[in-house]
Amino acid sequence: MRTMAYLVPVLLLAACSQPASPPGPAADAPPPMTGATPAEAAASTTPDAVAAPADTPSPVEPAADDARARIETLLGDAAQYEKVFNAFKTAVVAGDRPAVVEEVRFPLNISGGKKITGPGEFQRNYEKIITPAVVKAVSAQEFGTVFVNQQGVMIGDGQVWLNGQCLDKACTRTEVKVITIQ
Repeated sequence: MRTMAYLVPVLLLAACSQPASPPGPAADAPPPMTGATPAEAAASTTPDAVAAPADTPSPVEPAADDARARIETLLGDAAQYEKVFNAFKTAVVAGDRPAVVEEVRFPLNISGGKKITGPGEFQRNYEKIITPAVVKAVSAQEFGTVFVNQQGVMIGDGQVWLNGQCLDKACTRTEVKVITIQ
């Protein structure tokens, strides 16, 4: 029992102590991964590599045009998405219910796997759909930093999703609308 009395404080001190910092990389170690392509990584290790200007965004911080480029690559016309995003954001922040409805495609997916079938049902349930958390996420989001994948454009942490729908068989014309609010 006496050993336990000494052992517990020693273990607690050992758990709280800071570990020694690891030694620096060896002289022949490969450069750290930066998210660059193998060719870019190889170019950055050459002796005559030029340092990037200070105003060049780092690989971790996406440029504002990155979202537009991803939309163009995955979904189509980024200008259409930006127009709907801006109209929806303006309407939600202003509390303009008719303008919010104009940017929504029905049936609208909402939280809990439910669907809102039309504008009347949306208006009746507006406060349950456009919650303070949704307003906060939409008002804080900038178009240049939206998340984009094959499912559409995400606002916030998934509170709102926008996507396009083909209007003809060849899909030469599309209509972008809000498809999910949760």
